[in-house]
Amino acid sequence: MILRQARAGDAPDIARIANHVIAETLVTFTTILRRPGDIATDIATRAPAYLVLEAEGRAEGFATYGPFRGGPGYVATVEHSIQLSPAIQGRGGGRLLLSALIDIARERGVHVMIGGVSSANPGGIAFHRAMGFDETGRLREVGRKQGQWLDLVLMQKLL
Repeated sequence: MILRQARAGDAPDIARIANHVIAETLVTFTTILRRPGDIATDIATRAPAYLVLEAEGRAEGFATYGPFRGGPGYVATVEHSIQLSPAIQGRGGGRLLLSALIDIARERGVHVMIGGVSSANPGGIAFHRAMGFDETGRLREVGRKQGQWLDLVLMQKLL
């Protein structure tokens, strides 16, 4: 696996990964599929804080971050997203992506990184704990997907 900066040409692969998660899981609460053009814009806007993990010539995982909330008081706090294709889950790619993203955030003066994890994703909660994130809040039944009410688990890491 190769860790690198995302490029516009990765947008179709990133859409494939994200759309699988959207359509097939409760990991994200959204039901709106991602379009490659929108992802290419995100890559350009968020660089260098948009990474991919390449395996066998295509992106099989990605991680990025963006503003946590608007306003100048939150400028040093970001919320990240990390997703892997089923093909590479459990092989250390998530740790590699998030570690590199944390390094970029530190270099750019970020003080706090937030992860919003679905309560239907206990593996994601355990992963974030293993990466040094603390559970700092749980918003009960704020998400609804596939006929289920879901909690949003807020996890935080001081950088």
